[in-house]
Amino acid sequence: MNISIILGHPSSGSFNHAIADAARDFFAGRGDRVFYHDLYAERFDPVLPAGEIPRDGRVDAAIGAYCDELALSDGIVIVHPNWWGQPPAILKGWVDRVVRPGVAYAFEEADGGEGVPRGLLRARFAAVFNTSNTPEARERDVFGDPLELLWKNCIFDLCGVTRFYRTMYRVVCTSTPVERAAWLDEVRSILGGMLGGEAR
Repeated sequence: MNISIILGHPSSGSFNHAIADAARDFFAGRGDRVFYHDLYAERFDPVLPAGEIPRDGRVDAAIGAYCDELALSDGIVIVHPNWWGQPPAILKGWVDRVVRPGVAYAFEEADGGEGVPRGLLRARFAAVFNTSNTPEARERDVFGDPLELLWKNCIFDLCGVTRFYRTMYRVVCTSTPVERAAWLDEVRSILGGMLGGEAR
């Protein structure tokens, strides 16, 4: 299998990095081909130029390589912190530039973009792992769950990836090494379930 792992966190010592590394090691241990991208380490440019917006817009070689990997992926893993109910800007820019028409979705003939797109991604599943310092009750009662809507409804469902799982690890700033080790075990278990079981 081909697996894309996309990490959006600026600190190399973050728990997000530990999650992404655990996912990479899990799939590599199975013999899968892993496309691993630490967007900050790679200095990914999140700014979408106007010329890239159209379906036939010209993309540079670096963005084209990201697009090719996404199109080839049988599974997608996204790892990022919850910042203001959103992914970090660098990861949102990756979505803007890589999850693009002709790669991840297409509109039907004569549709000018006002309709519902047809998903093109071949990925069998997508898993999103988030971290937060907001307690679950406050997140749910005050803010709702904007990341679930973003990744599941607004991105993966529209791109044809209907087997989806997302979880939030919290409260990271007060977590213990024992808790973090258990969370990483859970990450591995979730990924194993995505390969063989049903997702919500």
